[in-house]
Amino acid sequence: MYRPVSAEDAVKIIKPNDKVYLQAAAAAPQILIRALTARHEELRNVEICQLHTEGEAPYANPELKDSFHVNSFFIGKNVRHTLKAGNGSYTPVFLSELPLLFKRNIVDLQVALIHVSVPDQHGYCSLGVSVEATLAAIDNADHVIAQVNKQMPRTHGAGIIHISEIDSFVECDEALPVHNMTEPTDVENKIGTHVASLIEDRSTLQMGIGNIPNAVLAKLTNHKDLGLHTEMFSDGVIDLILKDVINGNYKEINRGRALTTFLMGSKRLYDYVDDNPFIEMRASNYTNDVSIIRQNPKMVAINSAIEVDVTGQVCADSIGTRMYSGVGGQMDFIRGASLSEGGKAIIALPSITNKGISRIVPSLKPGAGVVTTRSHVHYVVTENGIANLYGKTIKERVKALVNIAHPDFQEQIDREYFELTRG
Repeated sequence: MYRPVSAEDAVKIIKPNDKVYLQAAAAAPQILIRALTARHEELRNVEICQLHTEGEAPYANPELKDSFHVNSFFIGKNVRHTLKAGNGSYTPVFLSELPLLFKRNIVDLQVALIHVSVPDQHGYCSLGVSVEATLAAIDNADHVIAQVNKQMPRTHGAGIIHISEIDSFVECDEALPVHNMTEPTDVENKIGTHVASLIEDRSTLQMGIGNIPNAVLAKLTNHKDLGLHTEMFSDGVIDLILKDVINGNYKEINRGRALTTFLMGSKRLYDYVDDNPFIEMRASNYTNDVSIIRQNPKMVAINSAIEVDVTGQVCADSIGTRMYSGVGGQMDFIRGASLSEGGKAIIALPSITNKGISRIVPSLKPGAGVVTTRSHVHYVVTENGIANLYGKTIKERVKALVNIAHPDFQEQIDREYFELTRG
């Protein structure tokens, strides 16, 4: 039965030592988060389990370390400080496998805090802009608390739940966090041009959010019959869908639909996906399943990295030993694209950081994590060109990657790698 209560009353069910899951990204339920944090004096050792979340994370304040501990499956900016401060941990996991941690009670959840659309006449709500592992959290938590928001888009797909699956309801009328597009730089536009040159008509795309994906999308206006099977997307796909460039007609999986597990962008995006059957939201153990991804012919996975060594090892989750983000879905899609008929696995990144440090390196920093191994990656792309590594020897890889490094560092990288290996 649908009987709304206050946020303060809803979160009273949470006890010391409970594990609490937060719905991810732009769907993080901020009203429930604030109400829970306000109880910090009476709570101890509550574990907040989460992927990246948008908005505030007041429970991550180191001063509240006796009350809350953050367990990040992907480290977002709002909780990155917790690892150094000691009130947070990182659990490495493929996004495709995160639901299994809940289903197998490896992470035994007591409470799930979710964010849904207003129930329809039949009593069904939508998880809106983020499904990821939330369905598994709902199925396996002892208690489910929903923030019911008039401004949450009602999306199609698997993220539809009945009010009978929810124990407590808190109503609100709040705008979702927005992530507005900015103009790509010259470097990002060059990368976008190179990546777009690798994409054939009738390909299916996976790409994330940010200026490089947007730069790629901007170069695809003359392509035909593209599909979208991705972990997430933002505003950059809307115009391509409206122009029938992205139509999904030649996908093998969920043909005629754009498939994703969460999305984030402007109000235009949220309005576009509202009650739009072309957009299909599914759980991450479906969208990121390698055996499903690979069934799409010409699957193109476009991901980024922190640094890449000249043998093709890709570090995407840490800066040396300092954890920065997470494994996420990179390997799910890199592997799926690699196994797809005509597929392409692409790592795209600027050749140097904003501080002028080369991101193509002789060897990864000590302690750096290898998210994508040298045997998985096909293409590495910078503003300086494309390195095709697939089936290439180490010597050939070194030459190809040095050639797309920043010109100021090419000789140094080549020399340092030779010195590292000559013994």
